[in-house]
Amino acid sequence: MTVSFVPPVIPRTVPDRGALVRRDRTPPPVSALEPGSGRSSGTVYALSAVDKSGRVADRSVVRVLGWTPGSRLDVRERGGLIVVRQVDDAVYRVDARGHLHLPLAVRRWCRLAAGDRLLLAAHPGDGVLVAYPLAVLDRLLAVPHAGGDAA
Repeated sequence: MTVSFVPPVIPRTVPDRGALVRRDRTPPPVSALEPGSGRSSGTVYALSAVDKSGRVADRSVVRVLGWTPGSRLDVRERGGLIVVRQVDDAVYRVDARGHLHLPLAVRRWCRLAAGDRLLLAAHPGDGVLVAYPLAVLDRLLAVPHAGGDAA
């Protein structure tokens, strides 16, 4: 029986920097805005995490809407979004420190876990807060760029 050895293939320890950087990289597609166009609404945005008890950490949107501790809130899920309005006979309330708490049923319906983030959009003129789970944003933002073509 004869034995032959195959030499080992060992990569270089210091990679070539040029091989790691793609020179032909193009930026991801982004929808074009009209030159000089600005914001057209008074919507206030915040990105916030939800803790294990459903508390939303950011209080700025609650303050913008004029909700104070004890304000009664109607919290509902609609199409994967969380819609919150101040209603006099609602069950949920802004807590003593001014935080919004999302009910367990709504968190389960939206599949939110502790640490998940939400894009909060406060519409002061309407008195409405809409919370967008990042899974919903992923779906919304993927559609225009599905083919890699910018609008």
